[in-house]
Amino acid sequence: MSFFDGVSKKIGIDLGTANTLVFMKGKGILINEPSVVALKRGTNEIIAIGLEAKEMLEKTPIDIVTIRPLKDGVIADFEITRIMLKYFIKKALKTFQIVKPIIVIGIPSKVTSVEKRAVEEAAVSAGARKAILIEEPVAAAIGEGIDIYEPVGNMVVDVGGGTTDTAVISLGGIVTSESLKIAGDKMDEAIQYYFRYHYNMMIGIKTAERTKITIGDAMHDEEDAEPACMDVTGRDLVTGLPKKINVKDYEIREAMSEPIVAIIGSIRRVLEITPPELAADILTRGLTLTGGGALLKRLDKLISKETGVPVRISADPLDCVVKGTGIVCGDIHKYNNMF
Repeated sequence: MSFFDGVSKKIGIDLGTANTLVFMKGKGILINEPSVVALKRGTNEIIAIGLEAKEMLEKTPIDIVTIRPLKDGVIADFEITRIMLKYFIKKALKTFQIVKPIIVIGIPSKVTSVEKRAVEEAAVSAGARKAILIEEPVAAAIGEGIDIYEPVGNMVVDVGGGTTDTAVISLGGIVTSESLKIAGDKMDEAIQYYFRYHYNMMIGIKTAERTKITIGDAMHDEEDAEPACMDVTGRDLVTGLPKKINVKDYEIREAMSEPIVAIIGSIRRVLEITPPELAADILTRGLTLTGGGALLKRLDKLISKETGVPVRISADPLDCVVKGTGIVCGDIHKYNNMF
């Protein structure tokens, strides 16, 4: 460990497809903003980043474009990601730092070496002295308070915006894992497609997300006396005029069924290749569901029904990955073998 490692600020970042969260040792979560950048078309002049940019999504004039620089959990636009990271790091630090910070970044499991290098280079060019990468399921487990060095099997399923990461962790390492590029964003797109196909109606991605959050659920419950419903507004594809319809929860459940089935299939595949002793631990201890997707109503019950494994939703599903990176920041040497 060098002198600079000791005096550098330590920052943990959950660089997500939907949201970027920044944690600083001793201060907690300082930033939780959408991973969206608005810029001038042609000149690439930055107009807004984060929450302000998301408010502009699908509402901009022709000379402004909004970009989500991460797709399916990895960098799709390197330069915009670098600018966004630099903005968030500067906002977290607030003051000029003589010694550049060390940054721990959560990434999907199973990313390629090229994708890892892109994240490292983006972080360093954004102002990091050193970028340390850790798989999101491991960071989520650490943030959830799970002792990853125990000689037992812990299963974590992180359903984010761009990816669903499933991993079995034991003795400080990932034993089996799968990263599926189907998660919350694909559910939103499926809802958009459902409205186009069934109602000849175009709705925005933010409307689709709001519909999913408000009345979306993963499975039917016999105890529900009557279906939940909400009004959804969009554009009629036949007349081109604004249109409002009242949609029921079972319609949204049908719309999201394909991505949800794919997520459960990924979990089953990981369970099928898990060593028997660890599988026994998982059956006893259950799996931990994290990420924004964990908040989808009754997703935990459906996963448990389809896999036979008890499911526990994280106490803090949206923040446990960034909290995990923050804990790693506080004791980098303890978790050194994970990098």
